[in-house]
Amino acid sequence: MSSNNESIKKTLTVALSLCVVCSVVVSGAAVSLRSLQQSNAEAERKRNILLAAGVYDAGSSVTEQFSQFETKVVDLATGQYVDWSAEEVAAWDMYKEAGNPENSIALSKEEDIASIRRQAKYATVYLYDSDKDGNAERLVLPVQGYGLWSTLYGFMALENDANTVAGLTFYSHAETPGLGGEVDNPAWKAQWNGKSVYRDGEVALRLVKGGATPGDQYGVDGLAGATLTGRGVTNLVQFWLGENGFQSYLTNLKEGKI
Repeated sequence: MSSNNESIKKTLTVALSLCVVCSVVVSGAAVSLRSLQQSNAEAERKRNILLAAGVYDAGSSVTEQFSQFETKVVDLATGQYVDWSAEEVAAWDMYKEAGNPENSIALSKEEDIASIRRQAKYATVYLYDSDKDGNAERLVLPVQGYGLWSTLYGFMALENDANTVAGLTFYSHAETPGLGGEVDNPAWKAQWNGKSVYRDGEVALRLVKGGATPGDQYGVDGLAGATLTGRGVTNLVQFWLGENGFQSYLTNLKEGKI
């Protein structure tokens, strides 16, 4: 009986020891890989900014290509750039700060057409200036909004007239493959290029269920079988390019006030 008890005790001791060792190994691996994961995530974010701007070259270094961009932070209330150091600009995370009451605002039901609930007071923008003469050729704006199953995160690029779409890409979402997931389809994304955002001072850019008519400067074909995702895309575009998003900033750019 004693021998049997000792056997059970030894088995439990070995099992417990193995669990502890495995936990230490897994935790150590997670910590050691964290910097690599963060580096990869940063590289993917930059790649999507390049894609939105239409300047991505798969054969060149993402870091080298991204050096042609200038990163700034905009005060969404005034449409002006904030006077921050390069380190402060690089550290700003508008999506993380949206959860910080000190650096964000709660949106009313009427304002929150993109279904994001809270919005950071400041947003990061990216200016493409290939010859670095201070005159940006394109600007890339972050956009986000809820579709059918998930929040879609992406970037919209505009030409330097602050009105003509140069590109749109989404880098994170969980929409249905083959339906709402068609936001990743290159042919569908290409339809956005050359479209206009504003008509008589209002955001007119939108998805059209059943397909946009030829010559519609503000319409993009809707997503077949994905009405709610399509509605979410229209809403997020109209929110971020509207008065609660980047409209005052884009107006300042067009009027040469910044």
